[in-house]
Amino acid sequence: MKKILGLDLGTTSIGWALVNEKENDNEQSAIIKLGVRVNPLSVDEQSNFEKGKAITTNADRTLKRSARRNLQRFKLRRENLLALLKEHGFITDETVPCEQGNRTTFETRRLRARAVTEEITLEELARVLLMINKKRGYKSSRKADSGEDGKLIDGMTVARQLYDEHITPGQYVLNLLREGKKYLPDFYPSDLTAELKAVWRAQQTYYPELLTQELYDAIKNKNEKQTWAICAKPFGINGMKRIGTGAEQKIENYRWRAEALEKKIGLEELAIVLQKINGEIRGTSGYLGEISDRSKELYFNHQTVGQYQLQLLEQNPNTSLKNQVFYRQDYLDEFERVWETQASYHPELTTELKHEVRDIVIFYQRQLKSQKGLVGYCELENDTKEVVVDGKKKTVTIGLRVCPKSSPLFQCFKIWQTINNVQVSGNIIPEKQLDLFGTVATYKYGSRCLTEEEKQTLYKELSLKERMSATEILKLLFKNPKGLSLNFSKVDDNCTMAAFVKACQTIIAISGHNEYDFAKLSHETTVSTITQIFDVLEIKSDFLNFDPCLEGKTFEQQPAYQLWHLLYSYAGDNSATGNEKLIAHIAETFGMEREYAAVFAAITFTPDYGNLSAKAMRRILPYMMDGNEYSVACEYAGYRHSRRSLTKEELDKKPLVDSLSLLPRNSLRNPVVEKILNQMINVVNGVSAQYGKPDEIRIEMARELKKSAKEREKMTADIARATGQQEEYRRILQDEFGLQHVSRNDIIRYRLWLELKDNGYKTLYSQTYIPREKLFSKEFDIEHIIPQARLFDDSFSNKTLEARQANLEKSNTTAFDYVLNKYGEEGAKEYEKRIGSLYSDGVISKTKRDKLLMKEADIPEGFINRDLRDSQYIARKAREILESMVRVVVPTTGAVTDRLREDWQLVDIMKELNWDKYDKLGLTETFKDHDGRQIKRIKDWTKRNDHRHHAMDALTIAFTQHSFIQYLNNLNARSNKAGSIYAIEQTCLYRDAHGKLRFVPPMPLDVFRAEARRQLQDILVSTKAKNKVVTRNINTIKCKGEKKKTVQLTPRCQLHNETVYGSMRGCVVKEEKIGSTFTEEIIATVASPRYREALMKRLAEYGGNAKKAFTGRNSMEKNPIYLNDDHTLYVPAKVKTVTYETIFTQRKPIDKDLKVDKVIDEHVQKILQARLNEYGGDAKKAFSNLDENPIWLNRERGIQIKRVTIRGVSNAVALHDKHDVQGKTMCDSEGRRMPSDYVSTSNNHHVAIFRDADGNLQEHVVSYFEATARAIQHLPIVDRDYKKADGWQFLFTMKRNEYFVFPNEKTGFNPKEIDLLDPKNYAVISANLFRVQTMSKVQYGNSFVRDYKFRHHLETTLNDNKNLRDITYKQFKSLNFADTIIKVRVNNIGQIVAIGEY
Repeated sequence: MKKILGLDLGTTSIGWALVNEKENDNEQSAIIKLGVRVNPLSVDEQSNFEKGKAITTNADRTLKRSARRNLQRFKLRRENLLALLKEHGFITDETVPCEQGNRTTFETRRLRARAVTEEITLEELARVLLMINKKRGYKSSRKADSGEDGKLIDGMTVARQLYDEHITPGQYVLNLLREGKKYLPDFYPSDLTAELKAVWRAQQTYYPELLTQELYDAIKNKNEKQTWAICAKPFGINGMKRIGTGAEQKIENYRWRAEALEKKIGLEELAIVLQKINGEIRGTSGYLGEISDRSKELYFNHQTVGQYQLQLLEQNPNTSLKNQVFYRQDYLDEFERVWETQASYHPELTTELKHEVRDIVIFYQRQLKSQKGLVGYCELENDTKEVVVDGKKKTVTIGLRVCPKSSPLFQCFKIWQTINNVQVSGNIIPEKQLDLFGTVATYKYGSRCLTEEEKQTLYKELSLKERMSATEILKLLFKNPKGLSLNFSKVDDNCTMAAFVKACQTIIAISGHNEYDFAKLSHETTVSTITQIFDVLEIKSDFLNFDPCLEGKTFEQQPAYQLWHLLYSYAGDNSATGNEKLIAHIAETFGMEREYAAVFAAITFTPDYGNLSAKAMRRILPYMMDGNEYSVACEYAGYRHSRRSLTKEELDKKPLVDSLSLLPRNSLRNPVVEKILNQMINVVNGVSAQYGKPDEIRIEMARELKKSAKEREKMTADIARATGQQEEYRRILQDEFGLQHVSRNDIIRYRLWLELKDNGYKTLYSQTYIPREKLFSKEFDIEHIIPQARLFDDSFSNKTLEARQANLEKSNTTAFDYVLNKYGEEGAKEYEKRIGSLYSDGVISKTKRDKLLMKEADIPEGFINRDLRDSQYIARKAREILESMVRVVVPTTGAVTDRLREDWQLVDIMKELNWDKYDKLGLTETFKDHDGRQIKRIKDWTKRNDHRHHAMDALTIAFTQHSFIQYLNNLNARSNKAGSIYAIEQTCLYRDAHGKLRFVPPMPLDVFRAEARRQLQDILVSTKAKNKVVTRNINTIKCKGEKKKTVQLTPRCQLHNETVYGSMRGCVVKEEKIGSTFTEEIIATVASPRYREALMKRLAEYGGNAKKAFTGRNSMEKNPIYLNDDHTLYVPAKVKTVTYETIFTQRKPIDKDLKVDKVIDEHVQKILQARLNEYGGDAKKAFSNLDENPIWLNRERGIQIKRVTIRGVSNAVALHDKHDVQGKTMCDSEGRRMPSDYVSTSNNHHVAIFRDADGNLQEHVVSYFEATARAIQHLPIVDRDYKKADGWQFLFTMKRNEYFVFPNEKTGFNPKEIDLLDPKNYAVISANLFRVQTMSKVQYGNSFVRDYKFRHHLETTLNDNKNLRDITYKQFKSLNFADTIIKVRVNNIGQIVAIGEY
């Protein structure tokens, strides 16, 4: 008997099944236990992982931490500067280094502008220096060429020429092209925008009705395509047919741009002009483009930053300077001019002091910390050793670091790895028949690897190109590539060398030679052309050749490697663009002019890494270049390419661990993968500890875990698109075909029918017409192109529609063989033509085409092996972890699991388990399908609504023998009776009553189904609680050569919402009904003095008991309180109360999401409401484009409304004390500190339940903010002594995802009358086991609103279907439920291990 653990590993859940599998006929297989562990990820975590995003869950926290560090560094610089200024007598301790008093708002800015040209005092200079210290400008880090930020523009010479000659960029470029120049410079965004406005104004005189301000606003900041789309309709154009070459059209475009400034041009031409200018603006705009523009303004106006900003403020005092960024060099230039001017008046301003202020304090920039420690270790050149750290033994990895992906060596290695895996398919296999010259005359269909000569030819071309498509590769290697295909759609080539070639292409254009597109030219043409032109320009071109097989230092000394290393490792300098020293170095090393060197300096590489070190790749690469696959090359190089590639003897001797160790925190680059694997480890350890270590583990991974980031991104997009299409198909089938219950097969049938549209809705084999009304009849079948008896493939690409008779005749032959046998050679040729036409028209995929034309002899083997890959890190890591505990780990796939689940009749078990509870509520239905069968269905439900489906899959996986996978992988070999596949069929499969082959179940079917149901009913789903408050970290700080270690408690959750609120006291008027709540305090808030006095009198008469005074016989309806003797005036049943409460406010920009009624200032609110009414209530139109269509608070004084103060949350906590402009703490009239910076702590950690002195239930809601504060003070997170002095008794706490057992009045279940620790009671407990989903208690005025929601432990969805209340979820608005529930703790494998508070 073999103990097997089956694992169904998903992104957010793990299903597991432990079974005993018989090894001979004398034994009986059995199910030991099933379970599910849920690992809830946040919405962002799961979404980012599935979409393949590299951003980790901590990325947002890292950004915030970086901002805090920047603020801290600024404060340190300010403190150092103040200390330095005091030391040299610029200021004293009593000096206030900021504006104070009336009319001093811009005083320091005026001093800053004056300091450039005239004398100011040393104290005033101190204020100027402190202001410069606030913002030091943008310093390039050679990452400027990012799409989102635009690019830095260094074209002051060109801009000066445009300014002096009064010409536009379009006119400038036209002159260059007419002179025969090929290279076009970059322009500042402001110059391009000015050209756009000039063209618009010039043409507006000819087209005043068309060229409106509204249309101009619409095309602003749009790209080329968007500009054309916007202009097409008003211009009434469809697009003109252009003639001439691309170069001729380019000249024509610029000629139109020049003519548009002087005369009328056609609307087609105008649209092209506008879109081309907009395209250039989009290419240069963005954050960096704006910086370049401002720097240009300073240069032209001979201004400093301070003078420029003061000019803006003098024009409009309300101008925002917040986001105006300049180059670091612009600030340095300003500092130099200020210091130089003031030094002529103040001898104290020495050169030494200048160096100290400028280089040591204000503009000090520490070097970036090396991140080499984060680079991974080579898979083949590493080892582990034990070290002692702080008295504890730790295992650390040592060895060589991995190589950057941009390295020419890595690029060559990647190319050869790909080349050795390239296979060509088609009529490519030579037959024995020879022609008169002894060469092969005929070829048959098949697949083969490339020959050595073909590999060398392909490598040569790939070595200088960025990528090649399959079509380009086939044309390169074969004279007649028609009918041939590759197993790669494209091959990514040498990106580094391609970047060098592209730079050469730009230099050749700049130098005035012909324009080349080397991406389309051969390797020989590219190298010879560049070499010839570079020889003329006296530039070295030897960097075009890279030899990865050179030995020793000569490898690193070759020019290609040196150029790459220089560009890759250069961090930047203090110049405006950060590249000046690099440009000079390149110019000197390779003998080129500065202009040409700047082109190479602009090349940047992605800081990404491979899995191997340079040493390992240099050892392996020669063998790969000999044509060996990676695994074989590794063996020749003396490496074992996989840790699992052990011999049987080595496997038997391999030491195994009894339990798995958790992965250390942050040991993997992806925290989501780390969480998934650690939960798998917890489950395996828990099962082993409880039931004994398994002999073998069988595992299936969710699709997304076996895919790379790019593949996950594509898969998620494909699923989203397919979901949308399926909903559309479902609607069509319901509305147009009258199908009430649309199944998955109905949608597939409809899609296959649509595929036949271009074939006249005729089937592909027999050409039988399928009328619309017979699509869902029994006359037509969904047919497998390659029979499932031959290939285990149930994908859409292996299906088509065919007449039932033809399907029966085809039987187990392939589609092509059937057509050939049925209709002969002519019929087969017509069939091939039909298929080819559908493929060329894009109706069917290449995969479907290949299957439709495939003969039986060509059916591939190893179909399932494609899904059994573990090339992705998580799959490899999971197997590596599991193989340290057991000797055999068998992976399987979802397709195999689906087949076995169907054969073993487990498909409907989940529906059966859930049927009764939904049927009692009338949420089930029974209907007939197209074949007249009775179908039972739960409305709006799938098996995925129940977590237990993971355990059912794990059960199937646990009994999936390796022979089953081998059989399905090689179905086409069944006919060989001497082979192993036939033997497996005879022993592991049987034919059912319909003659269909089924896999033999692990035990008799009825017994197996019954046992599976019983085990599933006993499952208690385990959910990770995630309630840890802080993590204890040890931070090591280097200080004056010494290392200091401090313990830092890091919060594990967001402590409060990001929004920071202000506060104000506000008057709240309410109308309240007089009743038992009207105590003396409430009556004191009644607005009317007469009512207040009368109510107080009634309350006093009854000894202050509000219940006696105002309810029952004494309610206002039954016993009114009269105010006069005539009883004509009396206190109404409802009275107005007036209270003052703190209103928390926030500043918000005016945009389409603004709620006008929340604006605090009534005058501003009226202005905004009037603006909204003006645009018919359309907030998007009313509150957009405010720079050009402002909302005025005071038009005469130029005061606009851009941000407003609105009401925020009702409850908030202060983070800080208020400080004045000098940084001193502010106090109120009673000497108490004034709080400020309020935040909402809406994220609750737990709710503590108490019983007060009167026996009533009470709660204390504790936020993560408060819980963290207690943890930092080393207090218990749960305060069990809360209000103990008032007689409160602690009962228990409720945290998210903690479990509670509820009573059930309908069934009579009472958790207090049952042994909750006994596993025999799990089936009964399961129906009444709920986890905490949400919990909140919010105060509104004098009342509280509670909301406690619990979700049934089996439920995966969070939908609140009111019909399912108290079944799938429970919701409470009071605490009464807390008296009857019992808290339990469920461990990793679904066992109740504790009752009550733990």
